Amino acid sequence: MLRWSSADLSAKAGVGTATIKRLEVQVGIPSVNTRTLISIKEALEQAGIEFTGDPDNSPGVCLIKR
Repeated sequence: MLRWSSADLSAKAGVGTATIKRLEVQVGIPSVNTRTLISIKEALEQAGIEFTGDPDNSPGVCLIKR
């Protein structure tokens, strides 16, 4: 949706690239520090990503045009 690389997300979220790559291959809710997950979520939301549903009921994302 955003056409970001792991390095792009890493820079925007203030999280290490290795952490981003490790999270990309995990299935389900990532096993990671809550602050790291919040930083990634906030970076994506600032770029226009909207999270929908919840992890147990129809999880998803959409891109909001600004």
